[in-house]
Amino acid sequence: MIMVNTETVAGRTIVQALGIVSGNTVQAKHVGKDIVGGLRGLVGGKMKEYEEMFNEAREIAEKEMLSKAESLEADAIVNVRYSSSSIMSGTSEVLVYGTAVKLE
Repeated sequence: MIMVNTETVAGRTIVQALGIVSGNTVQAKHVGKDIVGGLRGLVGGKMKEYEEMFNEAREIAEKEMLSKAESLEADAIVNVRYSSSSIMSGTSEVLVYGTAVKLE
């Protein structure tokens, strides 16, 4: 499955738009890692604990979106966009969406 954040796929022609597909998830970090992340926030430095949580959430959301595109028999997803927000401390919501298309 081709996934791009552009309106077209280089070298290919879109012959049919199948509709918008999306995936989302809300992830919470383990309380121990949340405490470590909070302490790191006080002293500074890269917050690996939250990076891991965000990356995991992004992967889950992408898999959900890809599954929906595959069920439509899409060849690609174009105009892929990501959105994230914090629901509460230590949680992250990730939404990913795009247009499923058939290619020539």
